[in-house]
Amino acid sequence: MGKKSKAEKKGKNGKRKDELVAEPHDHDLASVLVQAARSMRTVLSRNLIESGLYAGQDGVMLALAETDGLTAGALAAKLGVKAPTMTRTIGRMEAQGFLERRPDEGDARLTKVYLTTPGRERLQTIAEAGQHSEKLATRGLTDKQVRTLLKLLRVVDSNLQAARAAD
Repeated sequence: MGKKSKAEKKGKNGKRKDELVAEPHDHDLASVLVQAARSMRTVLSRNLIESGLYAGQDGVMLALAETDGLTAGALAAKLGVKAPTMTRTIGRMEAQGFLERRPDEGDARLTKVYLTTPGRERLQTIAEAGQHSEKLATRGLTDKQVRTLLKLLRVVDSNLQAARAAD
């Protein structure tokens, strides 16, 4: 066998240098972002379970703490979930005593969702669980790095929401 040309020589990965190979990259934004979100959600859920709350319920309660008396559809839109999912979540949370549904005072055809007293009492637990999760997630980062990360994530989210709105 003769001497191999440069194009035929194999690199460290065992592929010829002239082959175009799609390789996974550590900087694949979508997969890293999704994995970080999953990890954050897992830690937050673990912190909330002791208080009787399940994944996703904290978002419903925080949305109602901000604007009490939303429809199931408005909550679903605000939290980016489908209406049937929100309806099931509201039913479960109502059974737990965290929420209540009442007819709208101005339009009896509408039903709005409100936090109950036990639901309001859980808001501090949710805040503490969130703070604990954030501390774990940002361990080793400076305050400036955390502010930069938040700023960049808000830009990414804004870009994606604008693209979704344009569809």
